[in-house]
Parts: sequence; C-alpha cells; structure tokens
Amino acid sequence: MKRISQIQNAAEEPRVLCIIQDITSAKTVNERLTLNLPASTTLSKLYEDVAHKAGYVKATFDLAWGNTPDMVPLDHSSEMSLSDSGFEPGGKRNFLQLTDKDGEQPQIASVSDSSGLDDSSQERIIGPLPRDGAAGCSGDYSSPSYSYSSILNKSDTGYVGLVNQAMTCYLNSLLQTLFMTPEFRNALYNWEFEETEEDPVTSIPYQLQRLFVLLQTSKKRAIETTDVTRSFGWDSSEAWQQHDVQELCRVMFDALEQKWKQTEQADLINQLYQGKLKDYVRCLECGYESWRIDTYLDIPLVIRPFGASQAYGSVEEALQAFIQPETLDGPNQYFCERCKKKCDARKGLRLLHLPYLLTLQLKRFDFDYTTMHRIKLNDRMTFPDELDMSPFIDVEDEKSPQTESCTDSGAENEGSCHSDQMSNDFSTDDCVDEGICLDSTGSTERISSVYSQSLLTFELFSVMVHSGSAAGGHYYACIKSYSDGQWYSFNDQHVSKITQDDIRKTHGGSSGSRGYYSGAFASSTNAYMLIYRLKDPSRNAKYLAAEDFPEHIKSLVQKEKESEEQEKRQREIERNTCKIKLFCMHPVKMMMESKLEVHKDKTLREATEMAYKLMELEGLVSLDCCRLVKYDEFHEYLERSYEGEEDTPMGLLLGGVKSSYMFDLLLETRKPEQAFQPYKPGEVMVKVHVVDLKSETIASPISVRAYLNQTITEFKQLIAQATGLSAETMRVVLERCYNDLRLLYVPNKTLKAEGFFRSNKVFVESSESTDHQVAFTDSVLWKLLDRHGNTIRLLVLLPEQSPGTLANRTLCQNQQQQQQGSSPSDSQKSSETSDFEHIESPTQEADSNSSLCVAADNRELENRIRATAGGSSSASSDPENHFACEERSDSEVNNDRSTSSVDSDILSSSHSSDTLCNADSGPIQLANGLDSHSITSSRRSKAHEGKKETWDTAEEDSGTDSEYDDNGKSKAEAQYLYFRAEPCSQDDSSSEAQKLVHVDKRITLAAFKQNVEPYVGVTSTQFKVFRVYANNQEFESVRLNETLSSFSDDNKITIRLGRALKKGEYRVKVYQLLVNEPEPCKFLVDTVFAKGMTVRQSKEELLPQLKEQCELDLSIDSVRLRKKTWKNPGTVFLDYHVYEEDISISSNWEVFLEVLNEPEKMKSMSQLAVLTRRWRPAAMKLGPFQEVILESSSVEELKEKLSEMSDVPLENLEFAKGRGTFPCDISVLEIHQDLDWNPKVSTLNVWPLYICDDGAVVFYRDSTEEPMELSEEERNELMKKESSRLLKTGHRVSYSPRKEKALKIYLDGGPAKDPVQD
Repeated sequence: MKRISQIQNAAEEPRVLCIIQDITSAKTVNERLTLNLPASTTLSKLYEDVAHKAGYVKATFDLAWGNTPDMVPLDHSSEMSLSDSGFEPGGKRNFLQLTDKDGEQPQIASVSDSSGLDDSSQERIIGPLPRDGAAGCSGDYSSPSYSYSSILNKSDTGYVGLVNQAMTCYLNSLLQTLFMTPEFRNALYNWEFEETEEDPVTSIPYQLQRLFVLLQTSKKRAIETTDVTRSFGWDSSEAWQQHDVQELCRVMFDALEQKWKQTEQADLINQLYQGKLKDYVRCLECGYESWRIDTYLDIPLVIRPFGASQAYGSVEEALQAFIQPETLDGPNQYFCERCKKKCDARKGLRLLHLPYLLTLQLKRFDFDYTTMHRIKLNDRMTFPDELDMSPFIDVEDEKSPQTESCTDSGAENEGSCHSDQMSNDFSTDDCVDEGICLDSTGSTERISSVYSQSLLTFELFSVMVHSGSAAGGHYYACIKSYSDGQWYSFNDQHVSKITQDDIRKTHGGSSGSRGYYSGAFASSTNAYMLIYRLKDPSRNAKYLAAEDFPEHIKSLVQKEKESEEQEKRQREIERNTCKIKLFCMHPVKMMMESKLEVHKDKTLREATEMAYKLMELEGLVSLDCCRLVKYDEFHEYLERSYEGEEDTPMGLLLGGVKSSYMFDLLLETRKPEQAFQPYKPGEVMVKVHVVDLKSETIASPISVRAYLNQTITEFKQLIAQATGLSAETMRVVLERCYNDLRLLYVPNKTLKAEGFFRSNKVFVESSESTDHQVAFTDSVLWKLLDRHGNTIRLLVLLPEQSPGTLANRTLCQNQQQQQQGSSPSDSQKSSETSDFEHIESPTQEADSNSSLCVAADNRELENRIRATAGGSSSASSDPENHFACEERSDSEVNNDRSTSSVDSDILSSSHSSDTLCNADSGPIQLANGLDSHSITSSRRSKAHEGKKETWDTAEEDSGTDSEYDDNGKSKAEAQYLYFRAEPCSQDDSSSEAQKLVHVDKRITLAAFKQNVEPYVGVTSTQFKVFRVYANNQEFESVRLNETLSSFSDDNKITIRLGRALKKGEYRVKVYQLLVNEPEPCKFLVDTVFAKGMTVRQSKEELLPQLKEQCELDLSIDSVRLRKKTWKNPGTVFLDYHVYEEDISISSNWEVFLEVLNEPEKMKSMSQLAVLTRRWRPAAMKLGPFQEVILESSSVEELKEKLSEMSDVPLENLEFAKGRGTFPCDISVLEIHQDLDWNPKVSTLNVWPLYICDDGAVVFYRDSTEEPMELSEEERNELMKKESSRLLKTGHRVSYSPRKEKALKIYLDGGPAKDPVQD
C-alpha cells in the first residue's frame, strides 16, 4: 500500500518543463533538449538527467538561466528541489543554457558511461540495413545500434529478397509474409490463369503467382516487384508514396476477392483471415440486449488508451481491453426498446469465431490534439510466441437471448467496430494512421465452424516491423519458415537469419524519462503487425515442393527459367559491349552525335560499318570513304587514326570495356578523289584563320596538324604549305584564351614553349604592308583581332513609335542613311562557328564606307548631345515635361515586375577588370629584346595604359553614374568602341522596332545608350535599358559606367521610354502597408529618390504621383515611409532623415508607405514601434493590429502600454513574440500553447525576443481567460477553416498532416484520368 500511495503521490505531483539550449558549439546551438521532471527533483538529479540526455559526462558542463544577463551557473551538488530553485511548474517553460565549464567544452560520454540506461537500450536490436541511396530509409533508421545477428548470402539462407523501387518497403514486407504463408502460397499455385480471359499484365493473381514462383526458384539475390505494381494500375510515382502495410493488406485482399470471383479461390481470403464478432448493447435494468454480428480481417489493439499515462504491457492485456465493455450512463444513456426510456447500459464486443490466420495490428500511430501532430507510440508491448485465445473467445450461440449475464465493465474502450473498418475507427479526414482511410465494399458474412477450446492456440510466424516516426520510416518483416522453424529477416533485397532474441527486441520501448507524447518525432523500431497461425495439425500445411507443383506452375517455372537465362545471356553481352560516343560531320545534317555500341570482339572494320549505318550515310558517301578516328569532342581534337589496324578488335583499340571513356570516336569522311591524312599520337591540331588587312576579313579556319617540338620557323613553313602564303612576311598570332593574343615571333622557340595544347587557334597574316613594323599592340592586325574577339550580337527591341518620338527618330535615321549610302553588311557572324569571318575596323582609311558612316554617326551624335547639353536644341528644350506621359506609362508597364528587387546588372561584379575600359588609350612602344611572353596582349591593360584605373568609388557604387565626365564631355568620346546596328530581317515588317546590334562588349552602358539614340529618337536621358532573361523577366540596367561584358551573343535588350536615372538617383518601388488587410502588401508606384534628399522631400515628390496614378489624395503629415524587407515592415523613416546619410539606399529599393489614422508619434530614433495583437482564447479569435510606441526597450513599459490599451490588469497580462514573416499568422488552435508566452526577460532586445527594430509583432492575452471548450465536431470544423485561411495567406499550416496519395489498387489496369486534376 505504501508503494501504491507513493506512485499516486508522484502522479499528482506538479511537473517542471525544462528547455535546455546547448551553446557549447555551433553544431548544437540550434538544438533544444526537453525534460519534464517532478517539481521535487533536485538540482544534482537535473544535472544527471541533462548529462544522460545530451550524452555528456556530468561534471563537465554548467547549466544557467537562459533569460538573465548574469549567467550564474546552477549548483552541481545542490539537493535543493527545482520548485525551491526558482523553476515554475504547471506547464510553464523554464529556459536554461548548457555552457562550458571553466572555459572547457563538455566531455562526450563513452559507451561505458551509459550505465544509467535500461537493459533494452544496452542490447543490440535488429533494424533496417543501411542501403546506399535507398529512398524511404533515412539516416535515423540506420543507427549503428541496429544490426543483424548475421548477414548471410542467398546460398546460405535459400531465400530471395525483393528490390525496393523507392519507398515500397511496406509492399515488400507484406509480399514476403504472404509468400511464407503455406496455405496462401499453395492456394495461389492451384489457381490457373486463363490468358484468353484477361491481359496477364493487369492480372493481379497472375503477377503474384509469377512473383512467388521467382521467390521460390530464382537464383538471383533479389527480384523486382514492378510487374506486380503495374498490375495494381500504379505508375512510377506510386513508388515514391509510402503507405501503411495494414492498409495495403486490406486493399490487396479486396482486389484479390474481386479478381477471384466465380473461381475456387473466391472464398480464400475469408477462409484464411476472416473472423466474427458480436457488437452488443445490454440494458442494465431489464437485461434486454441489442446486437449484431460483424466480420473482421484483423484486430486493432490500442497501445495506450486515450488520455492514459500508461500503455498496455502485452498483447494479452490489449486483447482483454478490446473486449471489455463500457458503461453508458449519464448523458450517454442508451434508449432501451423494452423499457421505452433511456437506461444505463453496457456496450462491448465479443469474439465469436477466430480466423485460421489471426492478424493483430498494434495501433502505434496516433494523433495529438494538443500539438495537432501525428505521433508514433514507441511503448513496449510484448507478444508471445504462442497465443492462447481461449480467454477472449465467446462460444455462445449466434442468437443471443434477450437477457444474459454481462462481464465486468470499467475499462475504457476506444469504440465499437463495424464490418471491415475496425482499425479505422480513429481515422478522420485530417489525421490517419500512416495511410488513408478506405471505404471497403464489405465482404459477405460467412460463418465458420466453432473452434473447440483445445484448438485456440495460435503460433506466431510473422512480425512486420516499422522503424521510424509518424512522419515516415521503413518497414521490414521477421518471418518464421515452416520448413526448418528458423526465423529470417526479410529487409527488401537483404535476407538473413535472426534469433528469438532479435524478435523480442521488436517489442518496443525506449530509455529515459519521456512524457506522454514524447514519441511524436522520435524514431524507434518496433512491431506493427503480428500474424499468428492456428495450431491445428489437421489443417496446418507445408510448402509445395517443386515436384508437386501443378502442371501450369511447372510450365510457368520453365518459362521464367528460360527468361532468366535469356536475361543472363543479355547481361553477359552487355558486359562485353563497348559503349562510346560517336560523332560525324554529316554532309547534310552537319555535326551529328550518337552512341556506338559494339562488342569488344568486333573488328575496327566491322565497327566502321556499324557507325556508317548508324549515321545514315548510305547513298551520300561510300563506305570506302569513311573511317573511325580517336576524337576529343571537348577540344575538337583528332587524337589519332588507326591505319593498318582494321582487323584489330575494338576491345584492344579502346582499352577494354569501360563504363565511360576519356575520349570519343569520329566517323571521318572524304571525297573520292581525296586521301585520308594520318593522325599520329603526339600531334596537336591547329585551326588557322587567314587575316586580310585590306578587306578586313578573317577567313574560315583551315585545320593543320603539328608537333609540339616544332619551332616557330618550321610551323610557319607548315602553314605556308597549307595556305599558300609567304613564310617570309608571315605573322602568326596565337589565341590561347579570351583576351590573350600572343605574337609568335621568336624563330627557334617550340610550340610547346609558346603554350600550344591539343587544340589551338591561330591567326596568320602575310602582306607587304608596313603594319608589321609597328609594335604588335599598336598594329592594325591587333586592333582587328581585338575587335573580332570582343564583338557580340544583341537583339534590341525599340519602344513603340509615338507622336513625340517619331519625328526625331525618322530624322536621325534619314541622316544616317544619307551618310551611309548602301553600306555592305560585312560584320555578320557565321552561323556555323562562333568566329567573325568578315568584320570591320574602326580605324581604317576614309575610303571605307562602313568607317565613313560610323564616323558620321558619331559626329552627328556628338553635335546633338552638345546641343542638348547647352540648351540650344529646340526639339528637346523641356525633356522633363515632354516625356511625362511616357514615364507614367512605363511605371504601369512595370507593375508586373514590382516584386523584383534585384538588378542583375548590379549583381555582376562591378569591380571586374573587364569594366576598366573607358579610359583614353595611348600607344605602347615595345622594348627591344622582349620575348613574346612580354608582349602578350592584355586588352584591358592596353586600354588603360597612361590613365589611372577608374574603379567605382563608394559614392558611385551607391547610385548610377553620369553619362558625362567632369568637363561635360561625353565619355563615349574618350575611346571609340565598335557599334553597328542593322534590321533583324529584310522581310520583317517589325524590323523598325527590332535591331540587330553588333557591339564591342567593353563599351559602357552610357556609350551604348548614346549609340542607340538615333534609333530611339530621343536623348539617352529619356529612355531606359532593360535586360531580358530566358524566362522573359526584365531587369533595368542602371549603372552607366559598367560595360556589357556580362552579355553574350543573342541576348535581348528592351528599350523603354522614360526618364533615366541621373547620378545619385535610385529607382524605388513603393508599396502600401495595410496591416489589417488579408494582403498587407500592395504595390503603388515606381518613383525616384535622390541621394541627399530628406524623407519629407521624397514624400512631397511622391504624393502627387499617388494622386495621379493611384487616386490617393493624402496629406504629407498623414503618411509615413518605412523600411521594407520582403513583406516585413521595418524601421520608420522620420521626416528629417537624409538618404545615404541616415538611410542606406540601393538600386531597385523597396519601401512601405503607411497611412496614419492619427498624428505621427514617432519623433526619435530611440523610440520603438511595435505591432500588437490581442488573443482572446475564450472566443478563439485574434483582434486587429494596433501599434504601440515605446520610449525604450523595457518589457515593463510594453506591458503597461498593453494593459492601458486593453484594460487587462497588468498582473494578468502575458505576451509573446510572433513567429515568421509579417503578419506572423498562426492558427488559433496553436497560438495558446505554441508561442513562448511571458518570457522571463526585462528588456526586449535579448533572447528569446530580439526585438531591436520597428515592426516586430507581439501577441498578448489575459492569463485568467480560459480557452473555449470545443467539441470534436467544432474542433474539426475550426481546423478546416484555419487551414483554408492560412493557406490563402501563404502561411504554413503546421498541424496539417503530410499529404498522402490514397492507396488504391485499380482492377481495370489504371486510374481514370481526371481532367480537373493537375
């Protein structure tokens, strides 16, 4: 009695909830340890529990309060209780921090230190094998403590595993259990498939039959289940859906019954698995009993009754609770038909008949209505090897008398069970036991024979184990073979022997002190489904041996054996097949790519014939004009040819059969009159481009092969032979990489020393001109090659013609056409290669038409710019007013991009050396005696020789740069860079609106805009440039001093009319903040703020825009501007704040505009603006947002202001900080217990609040107000409403269960396509 009273006192004792943050290392700082201890626990015991849970040695760390600044550690040896040490009981959260002791990190406890663990935690328990990359089995389930007694090969166990398709471990476990059930396997073998009646692909029994035959006769380690799942009507996506094994069992049995109708196996499932029970209600006054008979396929056993603190310890105890009646009294009284009134009654279940194969489902998956999460109960529940069901069976007659004796009542039952839906009695739409609730069609009631008391002993033969949590996990099966009595673990493709000890370790249970729902997110391994077989020698069957198979099964075995042999032969062929990439320059289809698969014993001649057919060259090129050569596709390098090796096997030529090769093959072709050139190992390939300085053209490449040890003189002679040029006057320029041109002029230097590699590109020029006499970097050749390597092709979309721009644009273009005449378009890029084959020089003689037109363009442009700058141009005397309408339409056009806050041009490195190209260039005289390394052309350094590098300053970085230098001179004049525009297509009617622009990518945005001016028809200050990306998203380019180096060929640019930014200006997107609206962030306008402008000045400029574009008539003192970070409102900007001095500003900046209902109370930066919202638990509602202005970061001041505003007494007021992004939405079902209410801090700017800036969200409540009592229906209805509300606002619904696809087996071969479904 004393022991019982101690237990009762312990149960009634208040408990202390401790939350410990481990701040000893960066890896653990985000982790929280939770302990729920009796209030009488001493501090020394607290240290022991924390050490045990954290895995540390006890005396090597300190615990301190987490919400006090002094961080004084708690006493290690104190015997003072937690309640006397300042801990708050009753569900209050006590925050502690685990810190270093004496400056040293805690010591990790070794295995031997874990003496406090119970025996079960010390033992090795079985579990899933760690599988490389296997889906559905996370790291939680492959703990080192989980291992098998032994890992045996198939030759030792004799059993075949099943391959996990992705997350089909639940299916594999059930299939192996059915296969190891003699009665089911034998009955399935006796069924004969009629191919004339059904498609074998969609026949579930036939595919199961095939699978069982393979499991019994295959020599493989594991076999696939794809044919079975295909017969279910599943596609590949089903393999990634994890379901409940008990749910699958029900659905599969139902599908088999449907398929087996009107066959001998029609009643097989019922004969083997169906039992019968009575669901009754008995009046306690007159004895009248109302009842009905139901059938069942499995019995669901509750692990832990709802609301109870103790779990049932064994299957026998859970079975007893299953049949215990409950008393219906009080408001739950039963209306008795005999008494004609409501009476007390007893309601319960009686097991009338037991199936031959008894299936018990341990209901480990539950739902926690406090946290709104699915949880898994990992409590220990033992189960016997032999189960005596005689105490639980009622062998009375089916027709019950009107009065009968009733068994003891009192134990709480979960509810009655009807038909085949017993295990789903807890299921709802929102929470289910790992799977989806199914509507069974119900099987026909069948009354089996009544068992005698001597035949009620059942033998355990299958345990289906779940390892993981309610969020997911892994299934495997432990099954006893009736052939040798040995237990085996069937874990997907792994099959191994296990012992009885391993079975006992699946009983469950976990070490340490755990609360009721501590297992919600814990991972554990325990039994989930048990299958017993009745011990009846007259019925117990053995597995059919191969010689006893029916004839149709013998035929199937032979068929599968032949198929397996064929598959084996095919695998052998695959292992001896070389698979290599094959390329071919097809005479019609250009470069083609394919894969050549050739047996290693095939000769080169046979492989060439195969490649010839593969590349479809028949009728175009004769086979004699083709050969295979070794090829490097990355470097476009022909490594070697195979002369005289036509009869050599491919395996020898390719170096064996490999999964991948470091080289490729090229099917080379020639004309009949040509001969193949031999390619020898060690040679390098050189693409030679001939440059003609007179016509300023660069010819298509000629391929030349050379040796790395050749000298430059020998190399020139080789080129001379190939091109017919004179080697005496030849200049050779090697392009090693982008912007690296090297003149090869040292005669005796080798190609290797000059940096030649496998594949190289050189430019050669041989003429009698004097250009070779000047320094290379000052020569026409260098300038031509320099422009060739830097010119890109852009597609420019011009704005729509408008009355204000048409005249200007037409004038500019007419002038240009008059100056250009009929200029040839000679700067087209070859569509086959990335090289310019015909380009122009900007510094050639005056007789070049293209040079004349470009120079005329520049002169015209300079005159117009000077006129505009001097104010003498009448056409644009008032550009600001002239383009007011265009600027407005531009902001409207860009509304769809209002959420974009990133300018990709700014993301590119503004300090890249490629941007340093706007300085004056001066000639560099080369010193005598320097080798070619010294005169390597760095185009960037050449462009800036003689001028200080123009790195962007901090001032320039903060905004855009002026298009003009300090003297008012156009920066484009400083250095001319190539620019030429032409219509996109001669036949395109929209060619006026689209231009194909060839431009040097080192040109700045400012110079580019000036060059585009004649085509837009307005000055560069009156239009904006937008870069278009692959998804058609546009970002404005605003940094005028940056180059186009981040652009590449065929990039798109859109020109839009509107005022361009000046130096120090920023484009700003303004959003309205509506704190109490469903969508609190509404885009208003695009505007411009300038550096040095005050907030009040920006408001003065903004308000007329709002009135004109948004029809918002606001006064300047009724609005405020504040920082916007994503959707979060931040710092309030005061009127006297200055941009760039007090407020940091950047391109594409975003701000909130907030309309005030009362005069502005924020006067100083020391104040703090907090958004507060009252939670009313009695009404289950949240009030509107109200702003509170604090003079300091004091918690006391916040509570006083909230108390004054809400009339809640100060001592009853509790507050909590909102979580996530504004408006910090949270379900009303979660807010009362999920937030950290009333944190023990004195200031707002410390952990766990960290409220340091305006805009933080704070919830508050009256602690004396109790939450509304909700019925189950009301709670479910409210849950659905909250789910819908939070999903609409884009906030996560944390209580929503994992969305799962319903488990269905389709008898017609596949699901019907729903046109509405995505």
